[in-house]
Amino acid sequence: MKIHTGTPEYLEHSTERWAVVLGVSSGVGAAVARDLSANAGYHIFGVHRGHWPDEAAQVAADVEASGRRCVLWEADAGSAAGAEAGVEQLLELLAVEGGDGPKGTVAVLVHSLASASVGSLAVGQERLAPRQLESTFDRMAHSFVYWTRGLLDAGLLSPDARVLGLNNIMTRVVVRQTAAVAASKAALEQYCKHLAFELGPTGRRVNLLRFAYAPTVAATRTFGPEHIERLSAVMMRGTPARRLCGLEEVAAFVRVLVGPDAGWFNGADIDFTGAESQSFFDALVYP
Repeated sequence: MKIHTGTPEYLEHSTERWAVVLGVSSGVGAAVARDLSANAGYHIFGVHRGHWPDEAAQVAADVEASGRRCVLWEADAGSAAGAEAGVEQLLELLAVEGGDGPKGTVAVLVHSLASASVGSLAVGQERLAPRQLESTFDRMAHSFVYWTRGLLDAGLLSPDARVLGLNNIMTRVVVRQTAAVAASKAALEQYCKHLAFELGPTGRRVNLLRFAYAPTVAATRTFGPEHIERLSAVMMRGTPARRLCGLEEVAAFVRVLVGPDAGWFNGADIDFTGAESQSFFDALVYP
């Protein structure tokens, strides 16, 4: 792969603007893909692991119904090899016959991967194995770096690109069996700050969006289906608005963050939780 150390001239004149969404088949990733295509005009390159093919196909249909292209790529986006292969796919997708550079650029990268192992660190029968810790950090944190620098090195990341990692309150609370989730999300925070520092002079922006709890497939897998209903009830009581966050709300705010008026956000840890963590104690004492 050719590495571009500067900003290739063709990026200034590319006609197609693409958003790469990692984890596109469900949850926030799916909502973001729909919103960015329908309301901001982006073509979507969505990566998913194939666990929910019907849902992924529906996302593609919705994007195309808005008049934009949607290319789904089934792969493990959470590994270094997966990121490299994904960038190669994009280069092929955007190639111009006989041209010097791609016909489009990646203007938005949204990291919405939620694939983690749950278990204890030291005590109990469900202690996390080294491979589980490594794969959790690869998917939830390291892949953010792999995709960002892969797109940059390939000359695909537009000069004003917005790179966004999605987070939650797990780094600020302790919930049994979720140490790997919390630790990898903490690493993601640091990666956002340092990438923002490195890419800031080029005009690109890197931020972290911490959104509120929503009863997604990922949440059910993390906390267990037997707990999700009770968890949802507690989170609803513990949020001042007395309701849960909607995925469409998160997607709409993502559109704001990648829009032209949010260019001064960089290296930010943006709280979009609706103050959900401020009233936990009240929710537990006064059910």
